[in-house]
Amino acid sequence: MSEETLEQKKNRALKVIEILRKTYPQAMVTLDYKTPFQLLVATILAAQCTDERVNQVTPELFRRYPTPEAVAGADESELREIIRPTGFFNQKTKAIMEIAREIVAKYGGNVPDTLEELTQLRGVGRKTANLILGIVYKKPAIVVDTHVKRVSARLGFTKHKDPTKIEFDLMEVIPESNWIELNHLLVAHGRAICKAPTPLCERCPVLELCPYGRERMRLD
Repeated sequence: MSEETLEQKKNRALKVIEILRKTYPQAMVTLDYKTPFQLLVATILAAQCTDERVNQVTPELFRRYPTPEAVAGADESELREIIRPTGFFNQKTKAIMEIAREIVAKYGGNVPDTLEELTQLRGVGRKTANLILGIVYKKPAIVVDTHVKRVSARLGFTKHKDPTKIEFDLMEVIPESNWIELNHLLVAHGRAICKAPTPLCERCPVLELCPYGRERMRLD
């Protein structure tokens, strides 16, 4: 597989997506939210924290502060205490309040829908911006988190470690129509099978299509 052409890699990627789609039919974003702003906040809270823990915190957070306007005018110490369980709560509190104020001041309380505008918000990088673009606005975007980074490398779709370079590598291999679902599928697979540091290759549904797995299981 190491000598495959780009076209062969694209064909293999389509087969991988098809298998993963059948394996994880319920794959979707695992953060709970009701509005674009709430998803943005939940995504920021999920940095260095599990989605499960975030989902334990956000019901109370969104009950008290459901909108950008509410967060912008929140009592900082109270907000900090609510999100404390997610870790790095000082930075996250400041980021969330600044983002809320900027969204209110610049965008009338609406979360912007372009990569450029989203990444100008405090604490919002390409990963978070692409998640918002794909999930909320249904714009083709590839999210590169730790699972996508690990699984895409093992599948031989990228040799890079930088998330932005991985994103562009995946854009070249994966059809645009599959960009949004790619993150959900690779995250589900990363959690269930392609774990770090030890993947369960013997149970992997895409083992035959995975250079890393084939080498590890001595199938080549």
